[in-house]
Amino acid sequence: MQRGLPMQPTVLLLRDGTDTSQGKGQLLSNINACLAIAETLSSTLGPRGMDKLIVNDRGEAQITNDGATILKLLEIVHPAAKVLVDIARAQDAEVGDGTTSVVLLASQMLKEVRGYIEEGLSPHIIVKGFRKAALLALERIKEIQVTVDKSDPEKFRSLLLKCASTSMSSKLIHSEKPFFSNMVVDAVLTLNQSDLDENLIGIKKVAGGGMQDSLLVKGVAFKKTFTYAGAEQQPKTFKDPLILCLNVELELKAEKDNAEVRVDAVSDYQAIVDAEWEIIFRKLDAIGKTGAKVVLSKLPIGDLATQWFADRDIFCAGRVPAADLKRVVQAVGGSVQSTCSDIRREHLGTCASFNERQIGGERYNVLEGCPKAKTCTLILRGGAEQFIEEVERSLHDAIMVVKRAVKNGDVVAGGGAIEMDLSAHIRAKGLEIAGKQQLVLIAFAKALEVIPRQICDNAGLDATDVLNKLRMRHNTKEGLWAGVDVDGVEGWRDNMEAFVWEPSLVKINAISSAAEAAALILSVDETVKNPQSEGPAPGPRAPPGTAQRALRGRGRGMPRR
Repeated sequence: MQRGLPMQPTVLLLRDGTDTSQGKGQLLSNINACLAIAETLSSTLGPRGMDKLIVNDRGEAQITNDGATILKLLEIVHPAAKVLVDIARAQDAEVGDGTTSVVLLASQMLKEVRGYIEEGLSPHIIVKGFRKAALLALERIKEIQVTVDKSDPEKFRSLLLKCASTSMSSKLIHSEKPFFSNMVVDAVLTLNQSDLDENLIGIKKVAGGGMQDSLLVKGVAFKKTFTYAGAEQQPKTFKDPLILCLNVELELKAEKDNAEVRVDAVSDYQAIVDAEWEIIFRKLDAIGKTGAKVVLSKLPIGDLATQWFADRDIFCAGRVPAADLKRVVQAVGGSVQSTCSDIRREHLGTCASFNERQIGGERYNVLEGCPKAKTCTLILRGGAEQFIEEVERSLHDAIMVVKRAVKNGDVVAGGGAIEMDLSAHIRAKGLEIAGKQQLVLIAFAKALEVIPRQICDNAGLDATDVLNKLRMRHNTKEGLWAGVDVDGVEGWRDNMEAFVWEPSLVKINAISSAAEAAALILSVDETVKNPQSEGPAPGPRAPPGTAQRALRGRGRGMPRR
């Protein structure tokens, strides 16, 4: 009798309940997840884009059309779709604008090649084609970008105003573009032009009033802190004052809970009280001898110290937020002192003027004419809290765009003009290549048209008709900067002449990030999900042996020591 072959034992590599998905089906599932995100964001693109109202689990509502903010608030859990969230955040951090564009481009690239994946084309060929097309696109942008001459301040300022205005055209504040564009450009030009640190632009929000009541303070402004009664007797205006910044508590310390002080006589208790008073008076005398007229501290300044300063015509503010105190030190000079002894002149800062003024329903302390670092503060006004927050996000995007324009000075036309030119250029190059790469390059070229197409759809224009006109114009030499016109009858115009300008860095970053994200998603063919990853994240694990130590001694008395 013939012996049967030995049975192969089952090999378990993964934990029970682990979900594994692989192959073509998994790749198509990842592409569909990315398309679902793009569908959510697509209606926010362009000057006629809509806003999204997002309510979190605590019932707090936010209204925005900023791509990176929407993706952050949606809390997306799909692993492949998270790649798009990451590129939107990277675009926001690096350039500040184009977050919606980068997600739409990456999703459309995947959509255009989905048919080839279903037919069995290797993802590696597609990835290679995408990288080649992205390289062609970046070379073309650098070839046609317009460099603005920085030697003429008026022309350069005009360029920055156009870039800021274009960035705001799709935002909630588009009706006040001229007002806010001037404010943003003034803010960026106030900074030190060598490093352009946007953190030195403080943004404060004051509810009430209209958008036109917003103002730019060329210096530092921070909200009046909590003060005691003596603060009303302090002077509120100074010219060229010395400013001392402290990290010192200037108030009588209350005893801690359960503290016990044993004294044999009343005189002993009085000695303890006198010692406390002597310590604080010693600190105050040391501060008074420095000659400082404005004293700011990160820690509380009590009623005794407040009255002491008021008697000597010195202004003081305690509990100043750390970020504001840091900006004050960078602006006026000096350094934050953690002790009141041995404070010398070089530790103090100065400014041209210090005053306290009323803005809306709030009191603000304002330092202007700061010599050390060039800094400024934007004080935003408006009705609803959500509205002011969206204005802040819009201005942040505009500040980043203007900052990039100052550093580079190279611009391209917006409104889909640059995408249409790149599409025509890559399509022409693709027809020169034989083999499957030609299909990928043409798919990439078609994907670039999603930007002008979506702008048309959001503005209620006939996208097919407008894109046909744009393709026809881009086949001629005069039509290099032809883009979508959401206001005109024709639906297209020369966007360079219409001053719809964007820094070329926005487009370079968006196209390279979108191509890399699409390549990354196409190179994933298997997803392995741990069963625990579906549930809520557990707390930190207890150290080994904790359970045994907790159970030790249960059921019997503890041993005597």
